[in-house]
Amino acid sequence: MTNETSYLCGNCGEEIVVPLDISLRGAQEYVEDCPVCCHPNLLHIEIDSDGQVSVGSELE
Repeated sequence: MTNETSYLCGNCGEEIVVPLDISLRGAQEYVEDCPVCCHPNLLHIEIDSDGQVSVGSELE
């Protein structure tokens, strides 16, 4: 399993790579400012028991 994932900034459309806390299973949610345009994005990250990662994002 990798320790990073990516999302598309809802404002500028850039693909942003962020680290994952793989020790936490289940749902994670936090705000990450886009390093390109500085707009905050709310990230929804889910890590299931098999280590599969799903990521969603929306502008805050």
